[in-house]
Amino acid sequence: MDLVGLLKSQFLCHLVFCYVFIASGLIVNTLQLCTLVLWPIDKQLFRRLNCRLSYCVSSQLVMLLEWWSGTECVIYTDPRAYPTFGKENAIVVLNHKFEIDFLCGWSLAERFGVLGGSKVLAKKELAYVPIIGWMWYFTEMFLIHCEGTRFTEKKHQISMQVAQAKGLPSLKHHLLPRTKGFAVTVRSLRNFLIHCEGTRFTEKKHQISMQVAQAKGLPSLKHHLLPRTKGFAVTVRSLRNVVSAVYDCTLNFRNNENPTLLGVLNGRKYHADMYVRRIPLEQVPEDEDQCSAWLHRLYQEKDAFQEEYYRTGTFPETPMVPSRRPWTLLNWLFWASLLLYPFFRFLVSMVSSGSSLTLAGFVLVFFVASMGVRWMIGVTEIDKGSAYGNMDSKQKQRD
Repeated sequence: MDLVGLLKSQFLCHLVFCYVFIASGLIVNTLQLCTLVLWPIDKQLFRRLNCRLSYCVSSQLVMLLEWWSGTECVIYTDPRAYPTFGKENAIVVLNHKFEIDFLCGWSLAERFGVLGGSKVLAKKELAYVPIIGWMWYFTEMFLIHCEGTRFTEKKHQISMQVAQAKGLPSLKHHLLPRTKGFAVTVRSLRNFLIHCEGTRFTEKKHQISMQVAQAKGLPSLKHHLLPRTKGFAVTVRSLRNVVSAVYDCTLNFRNNENPTLLGVLNGRKYHADMYVRRIPLEQVPEDEDQCSAWLHRLYQEKDAFQEEYYRTGTFPETPMVPSRRPWTLLNWLFWASLLLYPFFRFLVSMVSSGSSLTLAGFVLVFFVASMGVRWMIGVTEIDKGSAYGNMDSKQKQRD
């Protein structure tokens, strides 16, 4: 290990990153709380401010991936589709197998300039994760109850959150109506990320998922879970007048790397490859059953692409590397310069005081903070993921 690599693995460096992230995140969350007074006055101004405030937090994690870890994400795509990336609203369908798959998605969104305006369909429980979850709440992420919730309830949750994002009144007993004839835009939306598998891939979940596939007479998948088609169908139905295309994204890592967020924090460099296909939304059927069949075919194709990648080490189409932008690094340097100087002055004054009780309290606060960050990192770990997907086959077949 070289000197730089040794430095990146030091716990003191990790504490600096954790301190800046936690302190700046809590400041941002407080500012977001203050913007609530704008909601009844000007919702679009509220959304624009929270979009920029959320960038202050999410870009710090992207900075860790791009500048600290040095991880590079190569995309394989049709050169004719490449110019549209970042310039249109799209539904992004990404496989959910790696601990940092979301971070690779954020990195590419940042490089195309749409990180602040991206949305995600995720489980409601994430709203209670400090900083990131609270940030998502204020940016109106699409958070739904997953475990133990009937599909009709999920369908209504998605429809009502889309209505809120469109600035339409919520309907208590009906879904959002189709709006052919006039376009309703979600101004803060660029990319809408959805993991159709519903949960991160594990061998146990894969085994259960394939039992469901066999019971339904569907082809088996080797590298993916069976997609949950109805949530995707509702999303497409609700956003049909908002988005232009579906981006089918298939992510993998070279040399069988097993990336983790903790590895990124330790400065380990990973090598990500992502195959991106742009599919015009007109090619996605409107009928729910036909849309479900279309998504199953899409995942069979994704599985074939993964199999080819494991065999050859590459995806189809032309490899491209979007330019890395400096804003994530500048954002972190701003927060570091703002927060570290008073922190070190406070630390020096505490050491100079010579009070053992004060020092003990300081060590305790640092320990609790480091454990808190470790807990947040644990949310991304595969072996500590959601139990969603570990249900028995009978329960899963309801979807």
